[in-house]
Amino acid sequence: MQIKDSAVVVTGGASGLGAAVARAFAAKGAAVVLFDRDTLRGNALAAEIGAQFVAVDVTDGPSVAQGIAAAKAAMGRISVLVNCAGIASGAKVVGREGPHDLTLFQRIIDINLVGSFNTMRLVAAEMAANDPIEGERGVLINTASIAAFDGQKGQTAYAASKAGIVGMTLPAARDLAAQGIRVCAIAPGVFSTPMLEGLGQDIQEGLAADIPFPKRLGRPEEFAALAGFIVECSYLNGEVIRLDGALRMR
Repeated sequence: MQIKDSAVVVTGGASGLGAAVARAFAAKGAAVVLFDRDTLRGNALAAEIGAQFVAVDVTDGPSVAQGIAAAKAAMGRISVLVNCAGIASGAKVVGREGPHDLTLFQRIIDINLVGSFNTMRLVAAEMAANDPIEGERGVLINTASIAAFDGQKGQTAYAASKAGIVGMTLPAARDLAAQGIRVCAIAPGVFSTPMLEGLGQDIQEGLAADIPFPKRLGRPEEFAALAGFIVECSYLNGEVIRLDGALRMR
Protein backbone atom coordinates (compact mmCIF):
# COMPACT_ATOMS: atom_id res chain seq x y z
CA MET A 1 0.00 0.00 0.00
CA GLN A 2 1.30 3.44 -0.90
CA ILE A 3 1.10 6.33 1.55
CA LYS A 4 0.22 8.70 -1.28
CA ASP A 5 -3.56 8.87 -1.69
CA SER A 6 -4.15 6.66 1.38
CA ALA A 7 -6.73 7.62 4.00
CA VAL A 8 -5.11 7.74 7.43
CA VAL A 9 -6.43 8.04 10.98
CA VAL A 10 -3.89 8.88 13.69
CA THR A 11 -4.93 8.65 17.35
CA GLY A 12 -3.07 10.86 19.79
CA GLY A 13 -2.41 12.92 16.71
CA ALA A 14 -2.27 16.33 18.37
CA SER A 15 1.27 16.00 19.73
CA GLY A 16 4.34 13.81 20.09
CA LEU A 17 4.69 10.67 17.97
CA GLY A 18 1.16 11.00 16.58
CA ALA A 19 1.78 14.54 15.36
CA ALA A 20 5.00 13.41 13.66
CA VAL A 21 3.14 10.62 11.87
CA ALA A 22 0.39 13.00 10.77
CA ARG A 23 2.92 15.51 9.40
CA ALA A 24 4.94 12.87 7.57
CA PHE A 25 1.97 11.13 5.99
CA ALA A 26 0.28 14.39 4.94
CA ALA A 27 3.56 15.54 3.36
CA LYS A 28 3.59 12.35 1.27
CA GLY A 29 0.11 12.96 -0.10
CA ALA A 30 -2.13 11.05 2.31
CA ALA A 31 -5.46 12.33 3.54
CA VAL A 32 -5.20 12.49 7.34
CA VAL A 33 -7.69 12.71 10.18
CA LEU A 34 -6.45 13.30 13.73
CA PHE A 35 -8.17 11.79 16.77
CA ASP A 36 -7.31 13.36 20.13
CA ARG A 37 -8.87 14.89 23.22
CA ASP A 38 -6.70 18.02 22.93
CA THR A 39 -8.90 20.18 20.71
CA LEU A 40 -6.60 23.22 20.80
CA ARG A 41 -3.47 21.45 19.56
CA GLY A 42 -5.45 19.10 17.33
CA ASN A 43 -7.19 21.85 15.41
CA ALA A 44 -3.95 23.85 15.13
CA LEU A 45 -2.01 20.92 13.66
CA ALA A 46 -4.84 19.98 11.32
CA ALA A 47 -4.89 23.52 9.94
CA GLU A 48 -1.11 23.49 9.57
CA ILE A 49 -0.88 20.26 7.55
CA GLY A 50 -4.21 20.32 5.72
CA ALA A 51 -5.80 17.54 7.78
CA GLN A 52 -9.05 17.12 9.69
CA PHE A 53 -9.39 16.95 13.47
CA VAL A 54 -12.03 15.10 15.47
CA ALA A 55 -12.25 15.17 19.27
CA VAL A 56 -12.26 11.50 20.28
CA ASP A 57 -11.86 9.55 23.51
CA VAL A 58 -10.30 6.26 22.42
CA THR A 59 -11.62 4.43 25.49
CA ASP A 60 -15.24 5.19 24.59
CA GLY A 61 -16.93 3.08 21.92
CA PRO A 62 -19.51 5.65 20.76
CA SER A 63 -16.86 8.40 20.69
CA VAL A 64 -14.61 6.33 18.42
CA ALA A 65 -17.57 5.33 16.24
CA GLN A 66 -18.49 8.99 15.77
CA GLY A 67 -14.86 9.80 14.94
CA ILE A 68 -14.76 7.03 12.35
CA ALA A 69 -17.97 8.30 10.77
CA ALA A 70 -16.47 11.80 10.55
CA ALA A 71 -13.24 10.40 9.07
CA LYS A 72 -15.14 8.46 6.43
CA ALA A 73 -17.18 11.54 5.57
CA ALA A 74 -13.96 13.52 5.12
CA MET A 75 -11.88 10.89 3.27
CA GLY A 76 -14.39 8.41 1.85
CA ARG A 77 -12.68 5.45 3.52
CA ILE A 78 -9.98 4.54 6.05
CA SER A 79 -7.02 2.54 4.79
CA VAL A 80 -4.44 3.14 7.56
CA LEU A 81 -4.74 3.47 11.34
CA VAL A 82 -1.79 4.52 13.50
CA ASN A 83 -2.58 4.31 17.22
CA CYS A 84 -0.39 6.71 19.21
CA ALA A 85 -2.77 7.75 21.99
CA GLY A 86 -1.32 6.87 25.38
CA ILE A 87 -0.23 8.02 28.80
CA ALA A 88 2.57 7.16 31.24
CA SER A 89 2.74 7.33 35.00
CA GLY A 90 5.25 6.19 37.60
CA ALA A 91 4.17 4.22 40.68
CA LYS A 92 5.62 1.19 42.45
CA VAL A 93 3.52 -1.83 43.37
CA VAL A 94 4.11 -0.79 46.97
CA GLY A 95 5.46 2.72 47.51
CA ARG A 96 5.93 5.12 50.37
CA GLU A 97 2.21 5.84 50.49
CA GLY A 98 1.14 2.21 50.29
CA PRO A 99 0.01 -0.08 47.46
CA HIS A 100 -0.27 1.06 43.85
CA ASP A 101 -3.52 2.95 43.30
CA LEU A 102 -5.85 0.57 41.47
CA THR A 103 -7.71 3.37 39.69
CA LEU A 104 -4.44 4.66 38.22
CA PHE A 105 -3.48 1.16 37.04
CA GLN A 106 -6.88 0.69 35.40
CA ARG A 107 -6.70 4.12 33.73
CA ILE A 108 -3.33 3.38 32.12
CA ILE A 109 -4.52 -0.03 30.87
CA ASP A 110 -7.77 1.53 29.65
CA ILE A 111 -6.13 4.26 27.58
CA ASN A 112 -3.01 2.48 26.31
CA LEU A 113 -4.32 -1.03 25.70
CA VAL A 114 -8.12 -0.99 25.67
CA GLY A 115 -8.13 2.30 23.75
CA SER A 116 -5.84 0.86 21.07
CA PHE A 117 -7.95 -2.27 20.74
CA ASN A 118 -11.20 -0.28 20.71
CA THR A 119 -10.03 1.89 17.83
CA MET A 120 -8.45 -1.03 16.00
CA ARG A 121 -11.58 -3.23 16.13
CA LEU A 122 -13.89 -0.48 14.87
CA VAL A 123 -11.56 0.75 12.13
CA ALA A 124 -10.87 -2.83 10.99
CA ALA A 125 -14.60 -3.38 10.54
CA GLU A 126 -14.68 -0.39 8.18
CA MET A 127 -11.51 -1.47 6.36
CA ALA A 128 -13.04 -4.87 5.64
CA ALA A 129 -15.44 -3.14 3.22
CA ASN A 130 -12.64 -1.40 1.27
CA ASP A 131 -11.93 -2.44 -2.31
CA PRO A 132 -8.71 -4.48 -2.14
CA ILE A 133 -5.51 -3.26 -3.77
CA GLU A 134 -3.47 -6.35 -4.62
CA GLY A 135 -5.52 -8.14 -1.98
CA GLU A 136 -4.84 -5.55 0.72
CA ARG A 137 -7.61 -3.54 2.39
CA GLY A 138 -5.83 -1.81 5.27
CA VAL A 139 -2.94 -1.48 7.69
CA LEU A 140 -3.18 -1.16 11.48
CA ILE A 141 -0.15 0.07 13.46
CA ASN A 142 -0.17 0.15 17.26
CA THR A 143 2.38 1.74 19.58
CA ALA A 144 4.00 -0.56 22.12
CA SER A 145 7.21 0.32 24.01
CA ILE A 146 10.49 -1.27 25.02
CA ALA A 147 8.93 -1.13 28.50
CA ALA A 148 6.95 -4.18 27.38
CA PHE A 149 10.25 -6.09 27.54
CA ASP A 150 12.48 -3.99 29.83
CA GLY A 151 10.07 -2.33 32.24
CA GLN A 152 11.66 -0.22 34.95
CA LYS A 153 10.82 0.45 38.58
CA GLY A 154 7.53 2.29 38.80
CA GLN A 155 6.42 1.09 35.34
CA THR A 156 4.29 -1.90 36.28
CA ALA A 157 1.09 -0.41 34.86
CA TYR A 158 2.73 1.15 31.80
CA ALA A 159 4.74 -1.99 31.00
CA ALA A 160 1.64 -4.16 31.38
CA SER A 161 -0.31 -1.95 29.00
CA LYS A 162 2.43 -2.07 26.37
CA ALA A 163 3.00 -5.79 26.81
CA GLY A 164 -0.68 -6.17 25.97
CA ILE A 165 -0.08 -4.36 22.68
CA VAL A 166 2.77 -6.76 21.91
CA GLY A 167 0.67 -9.78 22.84
CA MET A 168 -2.28 -8.93 20.62
CA THR A 169 -0.26 -8.10 17.48
CA LEU A 170 0.13 -11.60 16.04
CA PRO A 171 -3.34 -12.93 16.89
CA ALA A 172 -4.93 -9.76 15.51
CA ALA A 173 -2.93 -10.18 12.29
CA ARG A 174 -4.16 -13.76 12.07
CA ASP A 175 -7.75 -12.72 12.79
CA LEU A 176 -7.72 -10.10 10.04
CA ALA A 177 -5.76 -12.00 7.39
CA ALA A 178 -8.91 -13.13 5.60
CA GLN A 179 -9.95 -9.48 5.22
CA GLY A 180 -6.56 -8.46 3.79
CA ILE A 181 -5.71 -6.24 6.78
CA ARG A 182 -2.18 -6.20 8.20
CA VAL A 183 -1.35 -5.53 11.86
CA CYS A 184 2.04 -4.43 13.23
CA ALA A 185 3.34 -2.60 16.28
CA ILE A 186 6.29 -0.31 16.92
CA ALA A 187 8.08 -0.52 20.27
CA PRO A 188 9.92 2.81 20.63
CA GLY A 189 12.70 3.39 23.10
CA VAL A 190 13.43 6.77 24.66
CA PHE A 191 12.03 9.43 22.35
CA SER A 192 12.04 13.20 22.50
CA THR A 193 8.35 13.87 23.03
CA PRO A 194 6.47 16.35 25.23
CA MET A 195 5.95 13.55 27.76
CA LEU A 196 9.73 13.09 28.16
CA GLU A 197 10.74 16.71 27.71
CA GLY A 198 8.81 17.55 30.85
CA LEU A 199 11.34 15.56 32.89
CA GLY A 200 14.09 18.14 32.32
CA GLN A 201 17.35 18.25 30.37
CA ASP A 202 19.47 16.44 32.98
CA ILE A 203 17.21 13.40 33.03
CA GLN A 204 17.03 13.33 29.23
CA GLU A 205 20.81 13.37 28.96
CA GLY A 206 21.06 10.60 31.55
CA LEU A 207 18.68 8.42 29.55
CA ALA A 208 20.55 9.10 26.32
CA ALA A 209 23.86 8.05 27.93
CA ASP A 210 22.66 4.43 28.11
CA ILE A 211 21.79 4.21 24.41
CA PRO A 212 24.54 2.34 22.49
CA PHE A 213 24.20 4.11 19.13
CA PRO A 214 23.24 6.68 18.13
CA LYS A 215 23.78 8.11 21.59
CA ARG A 216 20.76 10.40 21.67
CA LEU A 217 17.03 10.33 22.15
CA GLY A 218 14.90 9.08 19.30
CA ARG A 219 13.29 11.67 17.06
CA PRO A 220 9.54 11.54 16.43
CA GLU A 221 10.16 11.77 12.69
CA GLU A 222 12.09 8.49 12.91
CA PHE A 223 9.04 6.83 14.42
CA ALA A 224 6.97 8.29 11.57
CA ALA A 225 9.45 6.97 9.02
CA LEU A 226 9.11 3.44 10.39
CA ALA A 227 5.32 3.71 10.37
CA GLY A 228 5.55 4.75 6.73
CA PHE A 229 7.77 1.78 5.91
CA ILE A 230 5.31 -0.61 7.54
CA VAL A 231 2.49 0.80 5.43
CA GLU A 232 4.43 0.43 2.20
CA CYS A 233 6.04 -2.98 2.86
CA SER A 234 3.15 -5.32 2.16
CA TYR A 235 4.91 -8.47 3.42
CA LEU A 236 5.40 -7.03 6.90
CA ASN A 237 2.64 -8.39 9.12
CA GLY A 238 2.15 -9.61 12.69
CA GLU A 239 5.44 -8.06 13.78
CA VAL A 240 6.57 -5.89 16.71
CA ILE A 241 9.58 -3.76 15.77
CA ARG A 242 11.85 -2.22 18.40
CA LEU A 243 13.04 1.28 17.53
CA ASP A 244 15.54 2.06 20.25
CA GLY A 245 19.16 2.49 19.12
CA ALA A 246 19.95 -0.98 20.58
CA LEU A 247 18.92 0.16 24.06
CA ARG A 248 18.23 -2.59 26.58
CA MET A 249 17.11 -0.97 29.80
CA ARG A 250 18.96 -2.05 32.93
